[in-house]
Order: sequence, then C-alpha cells, then structure tokens
Amino acid sequence: MTGQLHQRDIGKVIALTNPASGHGSAIRAAQLAIARLHHRGVEVVEIIDDDAQDARQMVSAALEQGADAVVATGGDGVISNALQVLAGTGVPLGIVPAGTGNDHAREFGIPTKDPGAAADIIVDGWAETVDLGRIRDSAGVSKWFGTVAATGFDSLVTDRANRMRWPHGRLRYYLAMLAELSQLRLLPFRMVLDGTRQIDADLTLVAFGNTRSYGGGMLVCPDADHSDGLLDITMVHDASRTKLVRLFPTVMTGTHVNLDEVTTARATSVQVECPGINVYADGDFACPLPAQIAAVPGALQVLRPAPDQ
Repeated sequence: MTGQLHQRDIGKVIALTNPASGHGSAIRAAQLAIARLHHRGVEVVEIIDDDAQDARQMVSAALEQGADAVVATGGDGVISNALQVLAGTGVPLGIVPAGTGNDHAREFGIPTKDPGAAADIIVDGWAETVDLGRIRDSAGVSKWFGTVAATGFDSLVTDRANRMRWPHGRLRYYLAMLAELSQLRLLPFRMVLDGTRQIDADLTLVAFGNTRSYGGGMLVCPDADHSDGLLDITMVHDASRTKLVRLFPTVMTGTHVNLDEVTTARATSVQVECPGINVYADGDFACPLPAQIAAVPGALQVLRPAPDQ
C-alpha cells in the first residue's frame, strides 16, 4: 500500500554512480558506501558511467541477473536516471546523496553528508511504496520523475544556463536567473486538470510537485505528499521583477503559497500547453510543451530510515 513501510532483505545491490555528480565527490561517496555495504555482507555490482543512456542499459542488464535494490550515488540527476529503469518493477531504490541539490534524499530523510549512514539505511531494508510523476510528450514518449516538474520562468533559466559555457556550478545558474529576470514576461498557459477543469492564465511559472522541494531545498510545493496519488501545482501569476525577487526567499520556507500572486491546485493528471516552454524534472530536461504530467500511485519503492529513526 502506498506510503506504508515494509522490510526487504538486501543481500545484493547494483551500485550506480555518476562520476561527475557533486563536482566529482560522488566517487568518494560511492567508495565509502560500498565499503560499508561490503562490511555488512552485501554483494555489490558497480556501474560507473556519466552517459545516462549507457548507464540505464547497464543497470537493466544487471537487473536481469538479479538484485535486491539499485543504489544511486550522486545527485538528483543520477536518481532520475535510475527511476527510468526502476519505475513499476518493485525493485527498491537506495540513495547515497552526493549532488548539489539532493532533493530526493531530503524528502526521504536520508543524511546528505554521511555515505556510511546512507548505506546502513539501505542494508536495513525499510522500503516505502511511493508515487512517481510521469511526463508524456506530444509523441507519447514518457519520462519518470521523483520530485518536481518545472515550467515557465524556472525552465527558461535552466535553458539559458545550459547554453552558457561559463561560469560553472551555481554561479552560472544565478547569472542565468538575472538575465531572465531582465526579460521577465507573463506566459500564456493552458492547463486541463483531470480532463475536466480548464485553467487559461498568464503565468510567470508553474511547478508540478510529486514531492515538496527542488533546487536544493526550495519548497516550491510545500504541501505535496509523495504517497497521495496527486500532483501539487504551484502557479505564480505576477510578472513584476520586484515581486518575483521578493518571492524567492519565501520559497525556501514554503510560505510563498500564502501570497496573493500565488495560487495552488491538485490533480492526478494535467494537460499543459505553453508555446516555446520546456519541462525540466528532477533538474533535467524532459520535453517541450505540450505535455501530459501525471502522478502514478505506488510506482516506486524507496529505501529510507526505519520508522523509529
């Protein structure tokens, strides 16, 4: 049942690591986690690859040989890659955080700076059955996500940051944000919620949350529940630069949803249109709009701390 914890026997895992995650810190985190797994008697099949498609193929092939879990070491991007293989299989996901955002780890109470402790959580085998988000593009191609799908201002900033060659890391994102703020405009969104409720509105951004946070702890959908079968939708209506800049600090605490220029909704499925806008989910490119974004109940099992921790 979605949201409930049950215990799994973990004797063999596939350890997927993106060596580029966390500016290279993922390799060290993986070494520490794997050492702990070995110490506790777990067999580990290691896969290290920074090519997403190759990594998915290797994980799929390894799963055919049998495994009790797939352990993703890195940031939300490597977890997203694992989700494309694990969704609907019943094979649980273990997380060793080593990225810049670590929003999946935050959601499930996994320590972000202690790979050994994260490995202990995996061996202890407490699994929660949770929902995933699914994005289906106009050609019918689907992509799974665990945290938040972003459209509008957020996705325009990411578009710009991805085009920039300098600087690296968070600074590039902040410069891209400043550049997009200078061109801020309302975007014509059309959404149909659960096939019945239509919203036509000029909006600055729309976020679809399976979980509460993105971008390293920004609580854009503060009331999202990863086991309720629903997406939480956060819509920002104002195109004022001043108001948007003032809104950002409130997103860290989730209090932005109380502002007049922000509205929220919930739905199991949303058809979304907005010309020229891309969808990013778990920080990665998903597809251009139009798209259908939906919550899929019970699509994943996640290894997380025991109920009494």
